[in-house]
Amino acid sequence: MTTPVTGASTAWLPTADRKCATVVHPADRCSTIHEVIELSNAVEPSGRSTCPSNFPHTTEHTTTKANDPSNRRISQTGRLVFNTGLVDTRMTTTTLILNTPEADLAYDVRGPLPTADGRPLLFMVGQPMTADGFDTLASYFPDRTVVTYDPRGLGRSIRKDGRVDNTPTLQARDLHSLIVALGAGPVEMFASSGGAVTALALVAAYAGDVTTLVAHEPPLVAVLPDSVAAERALASVRDAYEANGSNAGMAAFLAMTSWQGEFTDEYFSRPAPDPAAFGMPADDDGSRDSPLLSDRSWAVSSYRPDVDALFAAPTRVVIAVAEESGNSLTGRTSRATADLLSQLATVFPSHHGGFVGADSGYPGKPEAFAHKLREVLDGNH
Repeated sequence: MTTPVTGASTAWLPTADRKCATVVHPADRCSTIHEVIELSNAVEPSGRSTCPSNFPHTTEHTTTKANDPSNRRISQTGRLVFNTGLVDTRMTTTTLILNTPEADLAYDVRGPLPTADGRPLLFMVGQPMTADGFDTLASYFPDRTVVTYDPRGLGRSIRKDGRVDNTPTLQARDLHSLIVALGAGPVEMFASSGGAVTALALVAAYAGDVTTLVAHEPPLVAVLPDSVAAERALASVRDAYEANGSNAGMAAFLAMTSWQGEFTDEYFSRPAPDPAAFGMPADDDGSRDSPLLSDRSWAVSSYRPDVDALFAAPTRVVIAVAEESGNSLTGRTSRATADLLSQLATVFPSHHGGFVGADSGYPGKPEAFAHKLREVLDGNH
């Protein structure tokens, strides 16, 4: 469930084939009023179509009648400006679905389109994190139009390709499709963890899509000098998860990601971590399909960036590392990736999820993080 900058929770899309826009009407940053409208061939009381001309993918909609009281209420209090394509309210979140042959991709647009100041859209991308993981960070950019999405098969985005693996090149194609559908490229992009891997694949394949990419802690195991041992460590997480479920798998994952330095015999000789040590029960919850703990995301960690394509692209690529990561897995992969691109990793506040807020189980320093991100996007780092 997404949370817009006002703090109000938007509604889940009812079904995969209903294209809904969730519109939040902020009053003083504490409003909880929200409406759900259909992006349809409906008519706003003035007679203008509410189906944005630049969203040809929103088809087969339910029709809202012109005299529908709820339609009038949204038009009046939300200040929807239908002839500009989306909305003209500073703190508005609009949720849409992009239908592709392989997936129905749910994405959220926070702010007006076209952008209020002519600056590029700011995409925030994760993997396996979905759009709601960026709610806090996006709230620190009220002057920007921010786009977030759920990667295919995660959150609200439904796969239709019969696959369960999370492949950076496929997800890069999805991001490209979103940018094209919005008709507002090239964009700026902040991408974290597996999302940073997707974003690097996007820049390599679609060089004109992104002006500046801040790739925060890409977990590219393949670029490490001890990549074989690191892959073995990942396999041990998968094995613990498949044997005993999420609690055992997460304990193994936390032990692996907190390990400092290369994965040595000392690491592999340790007993399996106890979930209780991390405040979790030891029982098996029956889960075996986690995108984080199973091998479904191995295509992410094993991805090797196309360095030549990244150098050739006009995109300014900034590899970022968390100040608290030290010599942990993602700290090491970040610096190794930066080295591949002949740069030093740019240090960001807090930890691997340093942009998440107090509603997270492991909050970061989102205000300081947002300040640093704004600085980097503006080219002042």
